[in-house]
Parts: sequence; C-alpha cells; structure tokens
Amino acid sequence: MFFLASKIFWLLAQPLSVVLLLMLGAVLALFWGRKRLAATAMVLGVLVHGTVSFTNFGYLLMQPLEDRFAVPSPPPETVDAIIMLGGATLEGPSAARQITELDDAGDRLTMTLWLAQKYPTAKVFISGGSGLLTEEGEAEATTAERFFLSFGIDPERLVLEGGSRNTDENVANTKALLGEGANGTVVLVTSAFHMPRSVGIFEKAGISVIPWPTDYRTPGPEGLGFQIANPVQNVNVTTAAIKEWVGLLIYNWTGKTSTLFPGP
Repeated sequence: MFFLASKIFWLLAQPLSVVLLLMLGAVLALFWGRKRLAATAMVLGVLVHGTVSFTNFGYLLMQPLEDRFAVPSPPPETVDAIIMLGGATLEGPSAARQITELDDAGDRLTMTLWLAQKYPTAKVFISGGSGLLTEEGEAEATTAERFFLSFGIDPERLVLEGGSRNTDENVANTKALLGEGANGTVVLVTSAFHMPRSVGIFEKAGISVIPWPTDYRTPGPEGLGFQIANPVQNVNVTTAAIKEWVGLLIYNWTGKTSTLFPGP
C-alpha cells in the first residue's frame, strides 16, 4: 500500500506534473469565466517551469544531500559484503534486449564493480526489483547480474534480491539475506543524494554500513542563478532532489528512520 501511495503521490507532485495541473487549471478557469484565477495559475505555471528548467535551483537542493556523506578515506582494509541499491538501469531496453542499459545512476553499477574487484572475497548483494506497478517486468537484480557476469565476477559471489520496489523494501529484504554477515564490514553503494535516507533506514534496521556514495550530480557550492545550457538535465536534477527531500520527510514521519536528515 505504501508503494502504491508513493507512486500516485509522486505522479501528481513532481514539478512537470505541477506545471501541467496549473495549466489545466488555467484552461478550466477561463472556461468558467474566472480570468483572474486563470492568469494566476498561468503565472505560477511559468514560474515553476522557469525555475526548475532554467536555473540551478535543483542543484542547490541536492548539494546538501550529496555532501552529507563522503567516500571513506582511508578505505577499509577488508570488506565482507557490498550492497548496491537498485535504480541504475533502464528496465524496458534491458529486459527486451537482454543487456544492461544504464540510466543516469549507472555509476552505482560501475562503482560496485570497482569495489568487487578491490575486495575480491566480499559478497556482492544486488537489491532491486521491478519499478512497475504490476508484477510484470524484469527485476533489476537480474539485469545487474548480467553486468557483473560480463566483467568476470564469480557468480558465487552475487546475491540477488529482486523483490524490493523501494528503499524500505531494499533494506528489509537485504537484511534477511545478510544474516550473520550483517555483523561484518558492510559497504553500501548508492547515489550520493540518496545516501542519507538509505543509511537512516539501515541504521533503523540495526545494520551498520560504510557509505560509499557515487553518481554525483552537483559541482559544489554555488549561488542561485540562471542555467540555460541543459534545461532537461536541470529538470531531472530538481525532480530527483525534491523527491529525495520528500522521501526523507515521509520516511521519518512514518518511523522508518530515526532522524529527519541522517548523517555520519
């Protein structure tokens, strides 16, 4: 129920949906003769669209998320388990063509591969199911397995968890698979902006992890300004940042994390 509710909520709450709803509201207001209301809705729609598409607003929202955890230095000498959270592949092309097509978060896979090679005795836990509302579709764990096997990772080292559909399920299902391994040195790989919420859920579940953030989107500290070179990327970054902040709020409110903004 939580998964379905979150999907429906975000379908309506993401920036582009808000712009569309404001434009539809403006059309309906004009139809009913409410010109002032229509003008207000259109102005709001333009402001939202302009802010998320042509400024660095999303990068400012994402920066504190990405800066919350740093790559461990020095790195641990030994690692017992590496956990990679899903969200790094394109489900449709990957399943249809039996390949591993990476999305914007593909660094999760490449970083996990690097860690698997650096720590050759560590088990590699791949947590990710299908992001579709239906039961159909290939689990991301299966898609990622093709990637690691193609680079020569021993299949005996791979532990696939293909039933989870969100971060909360990632943690619960992976905890069951870890067993006694949870008491060893466990490295967690996910996007830097997603790391605070992920660490918070693992801590709530009683699992101590070493965060290994990757997939950075922000360049570092900067002030608010126009950014017109790549509006599509701006929208994507803003959408991801807003979704993550909303996720932190909801997960803390529902007791899935102990603090609003988990940190080191």
